[in-house]
Amino acid sequence: MASPPSLDDRRSAGSNVPDGRPDEDHGVLERAVPGLATPIRAVGFWAAIVLPAAYLPLLATGLSSALEGGLFLGLLAGNLLSLYVGHAHRR
Repeated sequence: MASPPSLDDRRSAGSNVPDGRPDEDHGVLERAVPGLATPIRAVGFWAAIVLPAAYLPLLATGLSSALEGGLFLGLLAGNLLSLYVGHAHRR
């Protein structure tokens, strides 16, 4: 009687990429701008680390105006974007 496939076997069965991600998700940035993919990922990685420091003074003074609320949402969106772009830096 054969044993059921392990989780690793199921992950790699439908993918040609060693880390288990499907081909259509792997290397989108590399296909779009091949020469700039590595620097863009590095900037995204470091921006994701540095951007939360900008939240502190903004939150310390409060989000009392529409401008401060918009700035906070813009920082949050920028941080999420930088997390997404920079997550594969040095993998």
